[in-house]
Amino acid sequence: MLVRHLNFGTYRPPSRRLVNGEGGLFQAAHMLCHCLLLETDQGLVLVDSGFGTRDIADPVGRLGRAFMLRSRPVLKPEEAAVNQLKALGYDPRDVRHIVLTHLDRDHTGGLADFPDAQVHAYGPEYRAAMNPPTKLERNRYRQSQWAHNPKWVTHELADGEKWFGFESVREIPGLPPEILLIPLAGHTRGHVGVAVDTGSGWLLHAGDAYMFHGEIADQPWCTPGLNAFQKKVETVPDRLPNVARLRELRRSGEAEVFSAHDLTEFREWRKRDERDA
Repeated sequence: MLVRHLNFGTYRPPSRRLVNGEGGLFQAAHMLCHCLLLETDQGLVLVDSGFGTRDIADPVGRLGRAFMLRSRPVLKPEEAAVNQLKALGYDPRDVRHIVLTHLDRDHTGGLADFPDAQVHAYGPEYRAAMNPPTKLERNRYRQSQWAHNPKWVTHELADGEKWFGFESVREIPGLPPEILLIPLAGHTRGHVGVAVDTGSGWLLHAGDAYMFHGEIADQPWCTPGLNAFQKKVETVPDRLPNVARLRELRRSGEAEVFSAHDLTEFREWRKRDERDA
């Protein structure tokens, strides 16, 4: 299975020192939407979709004024998934499946650019997004991003074999068995990681289970800005226990773990992509 690590949306919140842990206090931070493009026997698969062309055309309407002021997305047309795939020589119509870690606006904006794709979501996350039970959740999910009526496919946890000690959703219809959903609640109540068996080892796209690479280091730490933000937006109190489990998984060497927004991790994966090309 060919795996490409791509950025489907840059944003520049304040401040680089508080978010990235380097640079000036008043310098804009640098975050991104680290997504995956998988070439499988069942066609192309995206893990998360970042910001889409409709977000770029109507940022306040689609993303919300508060998000625009807080996160300051750059919204470059060339970063949208559909345009990046074209630039890489792919036909966007060959994207058969999009697997979502969760349904926050910076992960679902590109769905409308792939109207024929099946969109896979964990059941608890789908239900929370469609009928948000709390004010926090009502403010975070953007119904406009799925007003085009995507081909939703929801999945539930069932008793079965664990994945390195984690619960997992296996045998996702239409997808190869090498792609699993790994529940990692906290950031949202139905947040999942997406595990991929590349044939030479396991990858775990941990989504927003953590946001800074230092959180899963042997001596864990997080920048003040991201630490405060993650505490503010977490929906259920499982986030920190799951980060500790991810730390142990990384330490074990059984899977390579990365998150959706960390610049350092993304740069390392892009170097590996270029080396292996």
